[in-house]
Amino acid sequence: MGRGEREAVARGARLYEAAQAVGADHGRAVEAVRAALKPIHDAEVARELDAIPVARLQDVTEGRLRLGNVEKSGLGTVGRVLEAGPYRLRQIPGVGQRTVDQIIAAARRLSEAVHETVAVHIDVDRPEPGTTALVGALHVLVEAGPDARRAVDRAAALSERLGPLLADAGPVTGHLRMLLAGREKKARALAAVAGIRSLVDEAEQAGVPELLAQASVDLLRGSPSDVTAWVDFELRSAEYYSLLAEISGRQPDAAAAEGFLPDEIAERVRTQQLDDAHRRVSLRGYQAFGARFALAQRKVILGDEMGLGKTIQAIAVLAHLAAEGQSHFLVVCPASVLVNWTREIEARSALRVMVLHGPDRHHAFADWKGRGGVGVTTFDALRGLPVPGGGEVGLLVVDEAHSVKNPRTKRSQAVARWTERCERSLFMTGTPMENRVAEFRTLVRMLDDKVADSLGERDALAGSVAFRKAVAPVYLRRNQDDVLTELPSLQQTDEWEELSASDEEAYREAVREGNFMAMRRAAYLRPEKSAKLDRLREIVQEAAENGQKAVVFSYFRDVLGVVQAELAEGPTAGTPMLGPLTGSVPAGRRQQIVDDFAAITGPAVLLAQIQAGGVGLNMQAASVVIICEPQIKPTLEHQAVARAHRMGQVRPVHVHRLLATGGVDERMVRMLESKTRLFDAYARRSAVAEATPDAVDVSDTELARRIVEEEQARLGMADGKPTPAE
Repeated sequence: MGRGEREAVARGARLYEAAQAVGADHGRAVEAVRAALKPIHDAEVARELDAIPVARLQDVTEGRLRLGNVEKSGLGTVGRVLEAGPYRLRQIPGVGQRTVDQIIAAARRLSEAVHETVAVHIDVDRPEPGTTALVGALHVLVEAGPDARRAVDRAAALSERLGPLLADAGPVTGHLRMLLAGREKKARALAAVAGIRSLVDEAEQAGVPELLAQASVDLLRGSPSDVTAWVDFELRSAEYYSLLAEISGRQPDAAAAEGFLPDEIAERVRTQQLDDAHRRVSLRGYQAFGARFALAQRKVILGDEMGLGKTIQAIAVLAHLAAEGQSHFLVVCPASVLVNWTREIEARSALRVMVLHGPDRHHAFADWKGRGGVGVTTFDALRGLPVPGGGEVGLLVVDEAHSVKNPRTKRSQAVARWTERCERSLFMTGTPMENRVAEFRTLVRMLDDKVADSLGERDALAGSVAFRKAVAPVYLRRNQDDVLTELPSLQQTDEWEELSASDEEAYREAVREGNFMAMRRAAYLRPEKSAKLDRLREIVQEAAENGQKAVVFSYFRDVLGVVQAELAEGPTAGTPMLGPLTGSVPAGRRQQIVDDFAAITGPAVLLAQIQAGGVGLNMQAASVVIICEPQIKPTLEHQAVARAHRMGQVRPVHVHRLLATGGVDERMVRMLESKTRLFDAYARRSAVAEATPDAVDVSDTELARRIVEEEQARLGMADGKPTPAE
């Protein structure tokens, strides 16, 4: 055997060692999480058991136990019984060995049930050594990101294939071994060398050695400083909780995560592959299932409740199809979320994205048609774009699909034409549609005539077995309560909007005057054509459709007045509205308003000045928070959000910060983000900072002056005289 064979085996051995190392590094990182989780989980279980009265053991044994003497002895809870043990129980008068055995067996059954169901809550406001260790251990895996998971999967596959080949190729590593090997072993060794060479070449062409090396580096970084880990947890809590659920094995109920689909459809979806080569975000189990559902069923409606990540699931589908060789995709959405879509695709995938909107949309369309990528357009702009030929577009995504439920509108007709020409379509809506069979049938008909024809009025009852079975081929909806296994998380979304022409005109006037405060609220000065107000109304309406309460914060009383007037009309008119809470409302009256808000059954809206409602009032009845403009003091936003995201909140809190592109909002966000994140986090946890926010925030006057001067220069108004303070 020559040098070439030995070198091929050596290359295979190096790749095998790298794969084994990645697996071991990842295993150690996972074990570190489990080690940190166990004492916290055990303590939670103990607390839970100590809160269960010993009388509950009767339920487990169908009332056969006599527990009077046990309770009289001071063992009043299941936790105390388990702690006492058999010997202590036998000392109780009137309690025999058989009763002791039954009590212990029943208590252990309850303990096992609690172990399976109790969830660990990571309290960012009260960091303890145990939870700090857990967050630090999780940080290593979260920071390593999807590439590390991809590397671990590749490493496992390579190890499985290379291990046997390297064993069979052993004789070629030495002349004597090859001479002593029999004919069969020699043939097997040569075949193994060919297999190793092919595997290594394929891996090197795909960049696998570099992927494995980087993953090992990332997984061996070790835990960061405590403050760094906590800051990152605040920013990416959903990723931490997702990993925690996966490692602890406490995943949501499988049937709920799969939308209670019939077995034959669910099985088809489970076997659907999902390529993540072009994706830059990890998926939760139910999100991966949603993406597979869209791929397996080809034309579907994803109706997940707001906040479950429909956009991420759509991006996962786009990334998979791109990996399969598809080149052209189109996303259709309201103008208010167009910027969000482009930013999400850029951040969450490696796909090229192009906006097909505005005066240059036809040139952009020609460029997209020639070069490919993900085109993002609006419902109105879609009407002016030429309908593609069959097979040209790999996937059509229609966001806020309930907007096209009326077949007589031009936008609905345009979407229907495009859907007909596309082999795959993904309609998305967070608005529950089950009770609106006529409207729902319109959407379904664009995707599948047969399913639409099968929907009768008798199936209208939401969640009915008949309805779910009828729509299962095209419709998947999951609810937060069913699939989010952790305690309520905090999800923050920056809602970037493009100013309308009217908004832009009002903004320029404020810049020309050098009036910083007017610049901040310019997007609301002309409500009839306000892009921010349009998006705010959509968020409130979707929250109401899902039975959620919303709180709207603004620094400005006049902005709240505009919001109040706008929400009192149109689709949101029927939603109860309270406030506004302002600095002039007495403290006692403020609390009464909040109490009234909490007492309302179903959706409601509370309006509040952020400086008045952000301190001292508990608004945990709200699970949707809308901040109308970025604040000069970051502490104002943190305190306001904390009013809703606190103990007693039973649903995840979704924070929407309304931001306008290209002006004061972007400059404020950029300047405030340039401050050290660690300092901000430390200050937020400081008792002094909570009492005196001014102590840790940048100077209002200095920040305002800089922004006004930069905006005047950008817009060619450098001679203006800024008046930042009002």
